[in-house]
Amino acid sequence: MAESRSATEGLRRLFHDVTAVGFGDRTVYESGTLTVSAEEAGSFFTQAALGEVRLSWASPGESVRIVKILDAVEPRTKGPGGAGIFPGLLGPAWPQGTGQTHVLRGAAVVAAGFLPRAQEAVVDMAPPLAHLSPLANTHNLVVEFDPPPDADWGVVSAGLRQGMLALAARLAEAALDAPADHEDTLPPLRAGGRAGRGTDELPRVGAITNLQTQGTFKETFVYGRSFTGALPTLLEPGELDDGAVVSGQFGHPSLKNPTYLYQNHPVAAALIERHGTDLEFAGVVISPEPVDQAGKELVSAQAARVCATAGFDAAVLTKEGGGNADADVALKMDRLEELGIAAVGLFAEMAGPDGTGPSIVVPPTRATAMVSTGNYDEKVELAEVELALGGDRVALVDQPATARMELPTAAFYGALSPLGWGRLTCNQSAATNMVPS
Repeated sequence: MAESRSATEGLRRLFHDVTAVGFGDRTVYESGTLTVSAEEAGSFFTQAALGEVRLSWASPGESVRIVKILDAVEPRTKGPGGAGIFPGLLGPAWPQGTGQTHVLRGAAVVAAGFLPRAQEAVVDMAPPLAHLSPLANTHNLVVEFDPPPDADWGVVSAGLRQGMLALAARLAEAALDAPADHEDTLPPLRAGGRAGRGTDELPRVGAITNLQTQGTFKETFVYGRSFTGALPTLLEPGELDDGAVVSGQFGHPSLKNPTYLYQNHPVAAALIERHGTDLEFAGVVISPEPVDQAGKELVSAQAARVCATAGFDAAVLTKEGGGNADADVALKMDRLEELGIAAVGLFAEMAGPDGTGPSIVVPPTRATAMVSTGNYDEKVELAEVELALGGDRVALVDQPATARMELPTAAFYGALSPLGWGRLTCNQSAATNMVPS
C-alpha cells in the first residue's frame, strides 16, 4: 500500500555556512571556506556553443558590479553526484523533497552575459545599493561566456543551465563530510480538505506561486520540463528546496525569480516558520502564467479548486513579470475569495518615476488584500565601481558598466521580488496608504 501524504517524512536540511571563498588546485570546503578548482568548474561548461567561459568571484562588500545577470543557483546536493538534486535536469524526474539535502548557505553560482529577450539586470556588491538584491549577500561564482557568432541561442541557454546546476551540485558535494553549522526539518504536508474540521484547529495557509511561461527565454522548468501549458500543482515545500523548479526566464530583472529564490522561497519560508504556532502550512501551489485570457481564467479557477481541495483557509499569491502577470494574481485572488479562501497578493507597482501613476495594471475586483513590493519605475543613483562582470557596458543607458549612472529600480536583480524577498519600504510622506513590503 502506498504511504499517505500525512506519513511522508519532511526534508532534513543541513546548512554549511560559506564565509570565505577563493580559487585553488582542488574544490574543497573546510571551516567555512569554499575553495574552487577553476579547471574543474570550467569542465561543466563544455558545449561548443558557449565558446570561452570565464569564472570570477564577487563577494559582499567588494567594489564589483555584475551586469547582464541571467540566473543564480544555490549549491545543494543530496549525496555524491547530486543524488537526485535538480530532478529532471541532473537526474531522473522522480519526486524529491524528502531525505536530507546539504546546502552551502552564503554562496551562489551566477550566469551573466547576453541572451535574446534578456533585459539588463544589475547587482552592486557594495553599498549604497547592495541592499536591493539578494545576490549582494552571497559569495557569487560568476560564469561569463562568449558564444561564437553562429551559436544557437537555445543551445547556449540550455548549456548554461545544465552547467550551472551541475557545478552547484559539485560545490555542495565538497561539504558532504563537513559538520553542519545548523540544520532543520521541513514539516510534511497533511492531507485533508476544509469540511469536517474542528473549530480549534489552526488555519491552513499556503502560497500560490505563478511561474512565467511565455516561450523560449521566458519560461520555467518543473522537474526538467517547461511548465507552459500545465495546470496548477500542489508541491511539498521540500520539492522546491531540492530544485524541482528551475528558472529559464530572463526578463523583468527586478521581478525575476531566479532558481536561487525558488530554492529559498521567502513566502513559504515565512509560513513554515510560523507552522504549528498560529497557522498550519498548507503547501505551495505552482501555476503557469498563460498569455491568453481564456488560459488565465482556466488556471485561476483550477488553482482555487486545488487550494480548496487541499484545505487552504488562506493563500499568499506571488508572480513573476510585469503587467501581464498582475492579471494572473488578480484573477486568482478573486476566484479564491469566491470559494471563501482569504487571498493576499504581492504586487510590484508601475507608478511612474514619481509614484503618482496607477499602481497596478490589472487589480482584483473582489479581493482587497494587497502588498506593494516597491515601484518599478523609481530612479536610483549608482556609484562608480572598480570592476564589472558580465559585460563592459550597461545597454539600458549605453554607459560603461563601471561608471556612475542612474537606473530605474526595474534593472536591479530581485529588487521588487514578488516572491517576498524585497527589502524596500514605503516613504510615508509620499504614499501614506501603501503597505510596506
